[in-house]
Amino acid sequence: MTPMPNLRAADVPTEPDYAVAASGPVETDPRTLKHDDTFAVFDTRGDAVPGAAHGMIHRDVRHLSMFMLTIAGVRPLPLSSTVRDDNGTLTCDLTNPDLPDPDGLPPLTHGLVHLRRSRFLHRAACHESLAVRNFDVRPRRVEIALAFGADFVDLFEIRGARRLRRGTTAPPLVGADTVALAYTGLDDRTRRTTLRFEPAPDTLAADRATFRMTLAPGETRVVFVEIRCDGAPPALGARLAFRAALQASRTALRLRLARAAAVTTSNGHFDEGLRRAAADLAMLVTDKPDGPYPYAGVPWFSTVFGRDAIVTAFETLWSDPAIARGVLFHLAANQATAFDPTADAEPGKILHEVRYGEMAELGEVPFRRYYGSVDSTPLFVMLAGAFLERTGDVAAVRVLWPAVEAAIGWIVEHGDRDGDGFVEYGRRSGDGLVNQGWKDSHDSVFHADGELARGPIAIVEVQAYAFAAFRAAAAIARALDQGATAARLDARADALADAFDAAFFDPGLGTYVLALDGEKRPCRVRSSNAGHALFAGIARPDRAAAVADGLTGTAGHSGWGIRTIAAGEARYNPMSYHNGSVWPHDNALIALGLSRYGHGDAVARVFEGLFRASVYFDVRRMPELFCGFARMRSQGPVAYPVACAPQAWAAAAPLALLQASLGLTIDAAAGRAVFRGPHLPDFLDVVTIRGLAVGRGSLDVEVRRVRDGAAVSVLERRGEVGVTVET
Repeated sequence: MTPMPNLRAADVPTEPDYAVAASGPVETDPRTLKHDDTFAVFDTRGDAVPGAAHGMIHRDVRHLSMFMLTIAGVRPLPLSSTVRDDNGTLTCDLTNPDLPDPDGLPPLTHGLVHLRRSRFLHRAACHESLAVRNFDVRPRRVEIALAFGADFVDLFEIRGARRLRRGTTAPPLVGADTVALAYTGLDDRTRRTTLRFEPAPDTLAADRATFRMTLAPGETRVVFVEIRCDGAPPALGARLAFRAALQASRTALRLRLARAAAVTTSNGHFDEGLRRAAADLAMLVTDKPDGPYPYAGVPWFSTVFGRDAIVTAFETLWSDPAIARGVLFHLAANQATAFDPTADAEPGKILHEVRYGEMAELGEVPFRRYYGSVDSTPLFVMLAGAFLERTGDVAAVRVLWPAVEAAIGWIVEHGDRDGDGFVEYGRRSGDGLVNQGWKDSHDSVFHADGELARGPIAIVEVQAYAFAAFRAAAAIARALDQGATAARLDARADALADAFDAAFFDPGLGTYVLALDGEKRPCRVRSSNAGHALFAGIARPDRAAAVADGLTGTAGHSGWGIRTIAAGEARYNPMSYHNGSVWPHDNALIALGLSRYGHGDAVARVFEGLFRASVYFDVRRMPELFCGFARMRSQGPVAYPVACAPQAWAAAAPLALLQASLGLTIDAAAGRAVFRGPHLPDFLDVVTIRGLAVGRGSLDVEVRRVRDGAAVSVLERRGEVGVTVET
């Protein structure tokens, strides 16, 4: 059997704004679960409805495409549908509509039979308990059915890609309480789904399990279902598997949440947002052999992304450095070692994305192991340096040093395509991403008249990251007693800073230009990208003040947050994905930069806007992005309709905003927590941080807002640790 030919570029949704918008008709407010490499999307009844982008996806292949509950052949009425605050369990409460009685008794009026579905994911399996209770005063005979199916389509097919050929579906194997479904793809891999029921259904077919129950008044019957995606035969009955997996899942979740510093404040709404952020991060973090790794987001980005994970690690570094460690070691283990134009891979380059599905295995999409991001590599080195400063873990960075050296080699040798000292990008393959910075929509880099920039493109923030990467690598080299190497790296950083200021700062704009195109023409556009120069530390102090003013002025700041593109620019559109919307992670990194340069008032404006916006978001969950329309009195922000939520770097944004407000850094070598110019925004009077790891000890601190800033008090210290407050 010959492999399917590559899809045309137009058939494959490689651009994020196209990919998400092209997804199937998902019901409003879908219910999402995730554990490790498995996620699931259901409707408010807990059903996976055929024709919608519902189902259970394991390693980028849909292993359950239909799962629908009926009572007497009709769908029950929804009462409520909630995911636990810790994202662990979906619970759907349902009831019967008006139904005729099969025995000729008076009809079963609606609301007499209650059905409760409790469901969670754990280790490539979905576990469900279905409790059916009769609230009538007389016995009732009811028929409960679960219809199911597995189409084994690739995630990119769900997102809209068209395939000319597919593999072979095996005949279902039906037992007394088990149905096994299987599909052998064109990649010669067999993927399996096994459904197991307890008690055994009265009737079990290849696509339906039927239970006939006679319930006394007040009686409850419970059906357990286990749906496995890994092909492993069930080791336990569905009931025991449910209980064992639930206990293991909740224990692991408690341990994951306990690892980070605990934050409480005087504002209950903000605390709710922090708890949601912690729960979302705990769900999105996947335990890899190299350590915890945050997957980018659910549903479409539930996999390894380099840039997203590094940014998330930066945002959480002060509170949970274990995430940064896991990210660094996993990315180092998957660093490119050879040239592969189809994957945009070059020696030393850091991953952009990994996919495991059939289409990726066959090369129908380029993302099996894809390196098409220009910023992941310098960000990786930046994170390694920040991790060393935060933890003092010289042993870890010694192991990472070869990967750091290779990444620096890529920046110098392959990232700088024309030898001018700047890092440029341009895809090597026609199927790759056109733009390879974090704003990777096809129209996100343009000139003042709206003309799209042609590459190779030197985007502004990547030059800042390269500068910071040289500085970080120099710090690591010094820690490893490689003084000569450190000096060379610092010299590179100094030279880049001078060249960057000359080429990128535009006095007329009052900020850094968006990019230089392939002809070295500046893209004279006011953008949030310029704020990343503050985050990376490349900006001169006098330039930083001008950049801060532009970002937080009315053109740059919507009132809810900093726009990706300032109002008035040629391609400004507050409803676009990257040309006028507001991204929480973007704002968080900029706030860290503003704090670095001492612009506390600007930090407070960014922090306040995003907090006020968060009050309007469902369950206080910070979305991937929202529209950049100006803030209006008594109205909330305008949602971006297909924004991912939860999204890791958005979930972590409040933690970074808090850090920026406090001016908090950790000097592990000195055993001190440092607060530089701490300020609290108007909505926070008190912040308490407990279990803040510092070197080999930890601290509990309280920060209280005062007229001229904030006062820091040590509540408890464990080990030889201290606090420094700089005004």
